[in-house]
Amino acid sequence: MTISWKDEVAKRKDAFLEDLQTMLRVNSVRDDEHATADAPVGPGPKKALETFLSIAERDGFETKNIDNLAGRVSFGEGDETLGIIAHVDVVPVDDQWETDPFEPVIKDGKIYARGASDDKGPGMAAYYALKMIKELDLPVSKKVHFIVGTDEESEWQGINRYFETEPLPDFGFSPDADFPIINGEKGIYTTALKFPVGDGTLKSFEGGQRDNMVPGAAEAVISGVSLADAEAKAKAFNDAQPAKMSVEETADGLKVVSKGKVSHGAFPENGINAATYLAAFLRQLSDELADNSFLRFVEERLHESTDGKKLGINYHDETMGDLSANPGVFKQADGEITILLNCRVPAGITFEEIEEIIDKAAEAYHFTRETPAGNQEPHYVSPEDPLVQTLLDVYEEHTGEKGYEQVIGGGTYGRLLERGVAFGAQLPGAEDTMHQPNEYEPIDTLLLAMGIYADAIYRLIK
Repeated sequence: MTISWKDEVAKRKDAFLEDLQTMLRVNSVRDDEHATADAPVGPGPKKALETFLSIAERDGFETKNIDNLAGRVSFGEGDETLGIIAHVDVVPVDDQWETDPFEPVIKDGKIYARGASDDKGPGMAAYYALKMIKELDLPVSKKVHFIVGTDEESEWQGINRYFETEPLPDFGFSPDADFPIINGEKGIYTTALKFPVGDGTLKSFEGGQRDNMVPGAAEAVISGVSLADAEAKAKAFNDAQPAKMSVEETADGLKVVSKGKVSHGAFPENGINAATYLAAFLRQLSDELADNSFLRFVEERLHESTDGKKLGINYHDETMGDLSANPGVFKQADGEITILLNCRVPAGITFEEIEEIIDKAAEAYHFTRETPAGNQEPHYVSPEDPLVQTLLDVYEEHTGEKGYEQVIGGGTYGRLLERGVAFGAQLPGAEDTMHQPNEYEPIDTLLLAMGIYADAIYRLIK
């Protein structure tokens, strides 16, 4: 039986875009402040999960909701199970958006909204691929579990709860990264570095939203510096540096605001870290600020060092590439400033070795380290695995481009399975707007991905 996947996709374009926009309208940022027993990671992620499952129920699928933290759509029968694992939560937004991030806008062939590329767009393309196979009544010999989590962008509480009670698929993919394929993912290591605030001229320092995002904004309150002097130095700094400083007088002291550029924390070199630039600027304002151990550490060990070299944790692996380091959150509370340092770690260096190096810096700069549970080791699936070969074959046939293996610093649900990879939907060379303001995905890319996913799923389960 010959199937024109392209033609089948075209028949479903309007319905797909309608359902995708329904999903994109849900503000599904994790919201611990409003979390309840019934909505463990907040009302938005719960609503997104319920919306997705209701779409699947409408389409005649069997569904299951696991404690409003994760869900499953089931299809087919057989002894083996293909897992397709996506997420319905999104990262926070900032004031740099040109449109409402939760009211999708289609312009110039692109759909703009938070989640359009990460991961509601690709996730819905993969769901529609499965729906297509069901509607065509194609014969299958394996089961499919389409699984969605609700806090992939933070602690993976949802997907971890899912696998406490539900079966692990035998193999699968996550539609949450790049084509041709992601068969390797660096380890993800986050640690908290805690500095005492003290009674000096640095009154406060905060920046960043999530440890897996480069801070696009940061601010500090200081004393002992005149407004005129700070403004003059800000002008000189702004003329020379990519981050921009502004200064204003407040009742608490002089407030300095830094504006940089947000990017995905797995690729910190693509962003402009507003917080580290703020530290570098503040040290120019007075001798006391220059000597502050927190500011010294940030400038001397973290600033403009996305490979971790200044801290001494840089490492290169021939297959997985370089370690990356992103100081993503700077938060002040209870007399401490905490830095959440997020590293993407290739095979060959252990988390314990990284901690030994950081702890030596802690002695010199007078801070303490607390490393939470949940850090993830590197993950790799051989390019000789039949799963990888099948997915690359499908990619090549649909695009006419040569497939090849890739390793990324980003972490996807693909790493949950021993034979798990990430597969699309970002095309090689395309602009990556994940975790950034004005996130978008070309509609043609999503439609192409839908056809690729349908063909791949069918080959894997027929």
